[in-house]
Amino acid sequence: MKPLMTGAALAALLTAGAALAADTLPLAPLPDADSRDYWLPPEVNRPGSVEALQAVVGAPAVPLSAAQEKPIQIALIYPSADVSDFWARAYLAFTKRMDELGIKYETTEFASRQIEHQLQSTYTDQVLQDGDLYDFVVFGPSELATQADNIQRLAKSDDFTTFVWSFFTPLKQLDPQPAGWFDFSSSLGAANMCDYLIGREGRDVTYALLRGIPGITDNQRSGEFEACVAEKGGWTKAYEHYGDYTREGGYDGTNLILQAYPEVTLIHYANTAMAMGGLEALEGAGRNKEIFNTGWGGTGLELDAIRRGELDATPMRMGDDVGAAAAEAVKYHLEGRAEALPLVFLGRILVAHDQMSPDELNALEKEAFRFSGVGALQR
Repeated sequence: MKPLMTGAALAALLTAGAALAADTLPLAPLPDADSRDYWLPPEVNRPGSVEALQAVVGAPAVPLSAAQEKPIQIALIYPSADVSDFWARAYLAFTKRMDELGIKYETTEFASRQIEHQLQSTYTDQVLQDGDLYDFVVFGPSELATQADNIQRLAKSDDFTTFVWSFFTPLKQLDPQPAGWFDFSSSLGAANMCDYLIGREGRDVTYALLRGIPGITDNQRSGEFEACVAEKGGWTKAYEHYGDYTREGGYDGTNLILQAYPEVTLIHYANTAMAMGGLEALEGAGRNKEIFNTGWGGTGLELDAIRRGELDATPMRMGDDVGAAAAEAVKYHLEGRAEALPLVFLGRILVAHDQMSPDELNALEKEAFRFSGVGALQR
C-alpha cells in the first residue's frame, strides 16, 4: 500500500494485516462444511464481530483518526449497469458514509451488466496492470464461481486491499481471501420469503421459479426457497426457467409459464430485472391480479411496483448497510484496526409486501435507503 497516512498509522495497518493473514480457516466449521466448496459466515467470523460492525454502521459516523497525506484511490468493478439499483445504492451509501467519516478519497468505476462476465475479466486485467494507482478495490462479481479467478488475482495483489460486494460465501479455494465480503444473506431472504408466503398463501400451492444464472446466488435465492416451501408447505413446482437475471429473461419466461402451465398461481423471481420483465408479461396478458408474484431485494423499482399494486412481495434488503459497512471497513484499515472486522458482513433482510400500509412501507424504505435516498433512482 502506498504512503497515504503517517508512518505510525501505516505500521499499525501492516501489523493488523499480518495478524489477519496468520488465521487459518475455518475458525469454527459447521457439520456440513465438507460438503461445500465455500465457507458460511459463522465459520469464518469471530463471535460478535458482525454485530459490532452492524452497530457501528447504524450509529452516527465517528471521523477517521489517522492522518492522510493524500486521497486514497478506490477502483470499483461491479455490474452497476444492471437494471437493479442495488449497485448504485451501494455506491452512494459507500461514498456518503466515507464523506461522513472525513476520509479523503477518489473513485474510478468499471461498470458492466450482470451477464458480462468477460468484461469484468478485462477490467480486472486493467486494474492489476495499474495496481500501483489504487489503494482499495471493490469487486462486485457477475457470478461468484465465474469470477473466482479474478477475485483471487485481485486478493493476491500487494498493491491494494480487496473487498467483495454482493456475496457472503467465501470460496475455500481462495488463498489468500479478500480482506472483506459484504452482502445480504440470500439464504436468509429465501427462508423469510418461504415462511411469509406459506403463512399468506397456505399449503399445496403450485408455483414456478424464474431463476437467474446457475451458481451460489441462484441456488440460495431459488433452490433453498424451493426446498423450504416443499418441506414446510407441500408446494409443487410446475416449472423453472433460467432468465439470466435480465428483464428479457423474466418477460420470456413468464409468457412461457402463462401459456404452458395454467395451474401456476405464484411466480417467484430471483432478482429485480426478471421481476420487472415478468410484471410486463403479466400485465400484457391481463393476468397480474390472478398470479401472486415476488421480486428479490426490495429495490426502489420493486417498492414502487408494490405501491402500484403490481408486485405482491419481496425480500427487502436494508440496502445501504453494504455500502456503509464497506466505508467503515476502509476506516478500520486506515486506522490499523482491521483485525476487529468480520471477514463477512451481513446486512438485514425483511419482507415488504402489498398488505403494508403506506406509512409502513415508507418507514422501511427510509431505514433501508438512509444514505442513497428513498424512491427509484434515476438511471
